[in-house]
Amino acid sequence: MTKNRNIIIAVLLIAILLISVAYSALATQLSINGTAEIISEWNVKITSVTAQDVSEGCSAGKPKFTDTTVTLEAELTKPGDYITYLVMVENTGTLDAVLENITLTPDEDGSPAIIYTNTEPEPLLKAGQTTCFLVKVAFDEETTEMPSIKSKTITGVVKYVQK
Repeated sequence: MTKNRNIIIAVLLIAILLISVAYSALATQLSINGTAEIISEWNVKITSVTAQDVSEGCSAGKPKFTDTTVTLEAELTKPGDYITYLVMVENTGTLDAVLENITLTPDEDGSPAIIYTNTEPEPLLKAGQTTCFLVKVAFDEETTEMPSIKSKTITGVVKYVQK
């Protein structure tokens, strides 16, 4: 009986060894590799700036612009004079854009007689669309004396964000 028991134990050990080797041979390690790519493009830019409405005797100069900046030159002669500029903005990217704000910040040392105002474009600028807004530079019509400082510089920021 002990002899049979030893044979059975030996056979079971050999069977376990063969099953372990077979499992190892048939087991497969799976690898997952991948690449993700963003194919959308963000590109909201200024495409043109033109003087639309110029008071008689005033000069708008030639507005200068890049994709992200505008430089306006306005020569005003008397109270009530104004120049209105049309600023075109295009979304040439593939993502829709939403207008967050337009901020005009005048130079603190500039003439209080020169006033800058603007209109708001449509808040949603879809991919491939164009919008516009106006910037008006005016000689305050309520000015009764010629100011000692005769110029004013502003910094304007038009901020679009992804929708």
